[in-house]
Amino acid sequence: MTTTLIACSHGTSDPAGREAIRTLVDQVRQLLPGIPVAETFVDMQEPAVGDVVDAAVEDGAAIVVPLLLSTGYHTNVDISRAVGAHPVRAVATAALGPHKLLADVLHDRLSAAGARPGDAIVLAAAGSSDPAAAVDVAAMADLLAARLDAEVSIGFAAGAGPRIGDVVSAARHAGAARVIIASYVLAPGYFAQVISAAGGDVVTRPLAPDVRIAQIVAERYRTARGELTA
Repeated sequence: MTTTLIACSHGTSDPAGREAIRTLVDQVRQLLPGIPVAETFVDMQEPAVGDVVDAAVEDGAAIVVPLLLSTGYHTNVDISRAVGAHPVRAVATAALGPHKLLADVLHDRLSAAGARPGDAIVLAAAGSSDPAAAVDVAAMADLLAARLDAEVSIGFAAGAGPRIGDVVSAARHAGAARVIIASYVLAPGYFAQVISAAGGDVVTRPLAPDVRIAQIVAERYRTARGELTA
């Protein structure tokens, strides 16, 4: 039975964001030769995840791997609804984060941006109204703090939780000479722009494309395929 990996991202109107996700999906294909990999979206772009899942299960099974960093509305509603229509042939994996490989990518983005000891680090996420998303981001901040051996604060562009600009201001009032924002979004787009405008002295670039993120996608797929065929 053919088991298609459906890589489902949010979607964006930003050409650079589209290219970043497209490249990430191509990296996944390179890691999983012989496995059909389809690209789909929950918003802004087509094809829609429900349509792609429907097509995939006609010839086999489907595993949706969210190209999303945390759980939230799109994982719990859009993707869940798409796979729920085919309870035997389709499943969805967890979001990409938190994951140690993401901490490695964030560490490298910070190093490339010139972060140095003594800088205040703010992990800046898109945000969600779902409390579980904040839990995921907090776990990611802990992983990054352990990787850096430094304190990491958290700010959100939207949803529940402190706004990035407020966290940046608090770090300055606490005496930080520089505030470095670690951009915890996958690709250029609306939320990356909000993060860039939040007042940090330095803002790291988005995470994708990076082969380590593709490795997380492949890991999620392999684990789910084993469970689907057990």
